[in-house]
Amino acid sequence: MVRDGVDGELRSASWDEALDRAAAGLSRARTRVADGSEPNAFGMFSCSKATNEVNYLAQKFARMVMGSNNIDSCNRT
Repeated sequence: MVRDGVDGELRSASWDEALDRAAAGLSRARTRVADGSEPNAFGMFSCSKATNEVNYLAQKFARMVMGSNNIDSCNRT
């Protein structure tokens, strides 16, 4: 499902359209972080119930791909 227009109505979308929209949103956030206009445009929250490998990949994605150090988890609870 994707949102269209000002009213934000949801409609069905193909996988290709949904993935294109997700990629475009991540790209916009990455650009905002990289140019310094919105350093908090992206953040990552990971779960302590995930494996160490999954949490490692999540932080690598946030740091290397998105250029953000905004990473948190529920590991300390």
